Amino acid sequence: MQHINNHTLNAYPARYRAQLINSLSGFKSANLIGTIDKQQQTNLAIFSSVVHLGASPALVGFIMRPDSVERHTLENIQITEQYTINQVNQDIWQAAHQTSARYLKEECEFQKTGLTREFIEGVKVPFVKESQLKYLLTLQDIVPIKANNTLFVIGEITNILCQEHAIKDDGYIDIESLNTVSLSGLDSYHSTQRLSRLSYAKPESTPQPISIDGEK
Repeated sequence: MQHINNHTLNAYPARYRAQLINSLSGFKSANLIGTIDKQQQTNLAIFSSVVHLGASPALVGFIMRPDSVERHTLENIQITEQYTINQVNQDIWQAAHQTSARYLKEECEFQKTGLTREFIEGVKVPFVKESQLKYLLTLQDIVPIKANNTLFVIGEITNILCQEHAIKDDGYIDIESLNTVSLSGLDSYHSTQRLSRLSYAKPESTPQPISIDGEK
């Protein structure tokens, strides 16, 4: 097994080191974040850092890189305090990846990538029509991370759009049935295959396989 110490790690070229470190955390979710500005210019960008924070209230967070350059997603969220998170699936993963290109603020990633804007009544920010699982968030907090000058953006989920067949009897969402993809490293996309759901872990018993609907 190769041993990479701190001295060796710091000596690597920046791009190589970034790819290596990004690979260490394993498979990550692939999501498109949709926003809009005051001029009704929409923006769409892919993120692999979306994480669950709690169910009551329903909070999720994601990491925003340092704002040393224009960050259209961040700017729009700060203005409107709303945004959408749209899971990437096998039909749109290449278009989703293309949203990471550095388009100008006046350029629309939806138009550039062929993805479709979708709006619901009473909501100004765009969803991605082709996404099979998406949700609307209201900004709750932006927490600076001093260690690397990134920002942790926290939002509360207020609306969920999901294919009905994917929501199971116990509330579990079968994202595999939606052909959801995952990311590893900076640019590797993966389909998934479920091993099994397992029963709730207790000290006095061994977890047992349960059905997709949560039944033993």
